[in-house]
Amino acid sequence: MASKNKTFIPILIIAGLFFIFGFVTWINGALIPFMKTINELTETQSYLVASASYISFVVMALPASSIINKIGYKKGMSLGLIIMGIGALVFIPAANARTYWMFLTAIFIQGAGMTLLQTASNPYITILGPIESAAKRIAIMGIANKIAGALGSVIFGALLLTGIDEIKEKLAVIDAAEKSSLLNTMADSVVSPYIIMAIVLFTLGILIRKAPLPNVEAQPIEASVSGGKAKSSVFQFPHLWLGVLALFVYVGVEVVAGDTIIAYGISLDIPADQAKFFTLFTLMAMVVTYALGVFLIPKYISQAFALKASAILGVVLSFCIVFTNGFTSVLFVAALGIANALVWPAVWPLALTGLGEFTKTASALLIMAISGGAIIPPLYGAIVDNKKEQLTADGINEVTAMAEAASFGYWILLPCYIIILYYAFWGHKIGLKQS
Repeated sequence: MASKNKTFIPILIIAGLFFIFGFVTWINGALIPFMKTINELTETQSYLVASASYISFVVMALPASSIINKIGYKKGMSLGLIIMGIGALVFIPAANARTYWMFLTAIFIQGAGMTLLQTASNPYITILGPIESAAKRIAIMGIANKIAGALGSVIFGALLLTGIDEIKEKLAVIDAAEKSSLLNTMADSVVSPYIIMAIVLFTLGILIRKAPLPNVEAQPIEASVSGGKAKSSVFQFPHLWLGVLALFVYVGVEVVAGDTIIAYGISLDIPADQAKFFTLFTLMAMVVTYALGVFLIPKYISQAFALKASAILGVVLSFCIVFTNGFTSVLFVAALGIANALVWPAVWPLALTGLGEFTKTASALLIMAISGGAIIPPLYGAIVDNKKEQLTADGINEVTAMAEAASFGYWILLPCYIIILYYAFWGHKIGLKQS
């Protein structure tokens, strides 16, 4: 009981941090169709909004690990929040200039701050208590993260997408000067929200320095790791590297499920005023599943079993999305939230098992896997663009072609879930001596 009391406040504080980067991450679902309209982008270009955020995890993860080794978990979290605040401020000149690369720069800077925050907070919460219950703690973090994401998607959906259908119709008929003026007015709507966001992030960055977070370190490498021989390099842990691959494809499919669903609904001729709530469906499906994970792990099911069930469901839902139509298909995309929720909480402890002194470096590698969110959504967009071109060339009208192409793009999910399935059944055991 004393141990639970000792970890309650740190868990609460880290949950607050997960809330923050959940809010910032999941507003991309609203930003993508918004950016597509104000900067007149293709599908592939619009999904670079997600890429700009997630590619920072490749660029910044190892530097973040080095920074955390020098200044510790707490100061690393503080610095991450401040960098995210700087990124929020860059949205102001980006909106004033209505320049796409400046928006992408602002999103990249926020992603760099999130990289530092996640490189510190994920291993911290993993090793804060027993490794067997790490998935439960991370599931609690996921609830905070996705509730924040749901709030972010609803708030920014209301701020950025209300009336966007009427604006698109108007843009098609007005002259160039009126068009430029209308798009500038739209772009200005992001200024106030991001000023508020910056103030909140800077304030929290200062406050976290005073937070009562204990110093924790991972346990030394155990003799159960392949033959009990001492390890001299992070490259000697194949189960870690397969975990990195599993997280890479997982983040890709999670972002596809959350960030494409609004645009997918709109492509099916569902009004934007209704479609703007679709990311909320995905995130609420994740929250409910996280809550189940908190209740079930490790008392009733293991972390490995949760991962197996998630991967199998992901494969099934991938088929359901492409073989159904209309709002039913949208609901299957939202149901991916159920398949995705427990993947991140389960992979982290499985991949970090027995890493000991290599935990911080391993954590940086796992954080780099978040770059799957930078690669897979634009691939989805490219598949949609190419399929749409083929269909329109075959004489199919543009609206029908767009709907069919958007559905066809979800085939990209299938190989991703098969990789997660492999890790769940076999990959996480490779290189570990079984008792």
